[in-house]
Amino acid sequence: MAETYVAGLDQSTQGTKAVLLDTEGRIVARAYAPHRQPISPEGWVSHDGEEIFENCVKLIRRVVEEARIDKSAVAAIGISNQRETTLAWDRKTGKPAAHAVVWQCARGREITDALTDEGFRDQVRQKTGIPLSPYFPAAKAAWLLRHTGAGELAKAGRLCLGTVDAFLVYKLTSGQVFKTDYSNASRTQLFNIRELSWDAELCRAFGVPLEALPQVESSDGDFGATTLEGYFDRPVPVLAMMGDSHAALFGQGCVRPGMAKATYGTGSSVMMNVGNRPIDSASGLVTSLAWGRGGAVSYVLEGNLNYTGAVITWLKDDLGLIENAAETEKLAEEANLEDTTYLVPAFTGLGAPYWDDAARASLTGMSRLTGKREIVKAALECIAFQVTDILRAMERDAGITLSELRVDGGPTANRYLMRFQSDIAGVRLRVPVNAELSAFGAAAMAGMGAGMFSEELLERIAVREIYEPRMTEAERKKKYSGWKNAVNKTIGRN
Repeated sequence: MAETYVAGLDQSTQGTKAVLLDTEGRIVARAYAPHRQPISPEGWVSHDGEEIFENCVKLIRRVVEEARIDKSAVAAIGISNQRETTLAWDRKTGKPAAHAVVWQCARGREITDALTDEGFRDQVRQKTGIPLSPYFPAAKAAWLLRHTGAGELAKAGRLCLGTVDAFLVYKLTSGQVFKTDYSNASRTQLFNIRELSWDAELCRAFGVPLEALPQVESSDGDFGATTLEGYFDRPVPVLAMMGDSHAALFGQGCVRPGMAKATYGTGSSVMMNVGNRPIDSASGLVTSLAWGRGGAVSYVLEGNLNYTGAVITWLKDDLGLIENAAETEKLAEEANLEDTTYLVPAFTGLGAPYWDDAARASLTGMSRLTGKREIVKAALECIAFQVTDILRAMERDAGITLSELRVDGGPTANRYLMRFQSDIAGVRLRVPVNAELSAFGAAAMAGMGAGMFSEELLERIAVREIYEPRMTEAERKKKYSGWKNAVNKTIGRN
C-alpha cells in the first residue's frame, strides 16, 4: 500500500499553522504564516477572512511540497480554528460582508447589556452553559447584522453567519458545504448544549436569523472535500473540525473524564473532560461540548483567558521592553525574587472566573527598585496565576483534585513560566515534544476517520519535560494571596 498522509490546519489568532502527519502520526512537515491584526481607534480587533483563507491554501501546499511527497498521497484534512471569532459573508459569492470580529473584541457589549436588562442572563447560561458576554459569537453576529452589509444580505436571504471553521469549509468547498461542528457551535451562545441544536428563542433574542447559521456536524463528520483551489488532482475530504482548544485536548490524549490540559497561546484555554453529561459550573467556568465523535458527545468545563501570550506581545510591541519572547525567561530569572509587583492583564476585561468586561489592566505592588526585569517577571507570572484561578474553580465544580496538567502552546518553551506554573498551581506539568497540539489533534481525528490511525496513537505522544512542584505551601499561599488582592483591586472589590 502506498504511503499516505493527513494534513492538519490550526487557524489561530495570530496566524495559521499547517502540519503533515505520516502513517505513524509523526509530523513530517510544518509551516506557518501570520495575518494582520487591524485594531480600530475604539480598540476593536478584526481579521480579514479572505487573507486567512488564502494563508490556509498556501500553507497546505507548502507542507506537501516541503515533505516532497506526491500530492495525491494526502488522504484527508483536519481543521482546528480560533473560536468565537465571527464572520458574515455572502452565500452566493463567498465574499465577507466585513472583517471578522475577533474573539478578543468586546464591541457587542451594548447588545449583551440590553439582554441582561431584559432578563435573559439566566436563560442564556442554562441553555448554553456560557455566561452572557460579548466575548462569544452571538453578540458579535448581532453587531455585524446591525452595523455592516450583513443586514442587507439577511434581507436578501443570502447571509451566512459563522465562526472561522464554517467560513473556511465554505471557501474550501467552493460554497458547497456550510457546516460547523459541535465544539464550535457550543461556544456561540446560540446552541442548546443539552438538546444539541440551534436554539430558536436565543436566535430571536439576539436578532440572528436561524437560516443564516451552518448545519452542525459531529467533529469527526463529513465536511466535504476540496481541491485546494485546483492544487489537488482529486478532491481531498475534510474529515475533522474542532475549535483549537478542543483539538488540543484531543491531541493531548485527554479523552477520559477528569483529564485536563492548558493551551498557552495569545489567550489561553484551560479545559477538563467531564464525560458524557454536562456539569453546571458554580465557579465562573463555562460548560461546552468537547467534541462529537463516533455518534456520541463529550462535555468539558473550561475557563478562558484573554491575555496570556498576548501579554508578552504587549511587552515587546507596546512597551518596547523586549525584542523577542525568548528574552523573558532570562530576564525573569534575573529579577528580584522579593519584588511584589503583580500585573493583572485586563486590557479588554477579565474572563473566567471573574467575567468582568469593564475591568482594565493594572500594575500594582511596585517599589522604587522595580525595573524592567521585575515587570517582565510579573508579566510571566500573571499567566500562571490566571491558569491557577481556573484550575481551582474546576476542582470545586468537578469535585476532584488535579494532580497533573497537560500543557501545550508556544509559551511552554519558557522554563521560568512552566516552573512557576507547576509551583503556584501545585500540580505536575506534562509538556509534549510536539508544540502544535491543535493542528495535531485535528489531523489525528481526520486520520482516524480516514482509517490511518487508531486512538492508541494518542497514548504514544512523546513527553519533552515534566515539571514537579517545588514551592512550599506557605510560599504558594503568600504569592497567590497577593495575586488575589491585586485582582480584587482591579475589579473594585477592595
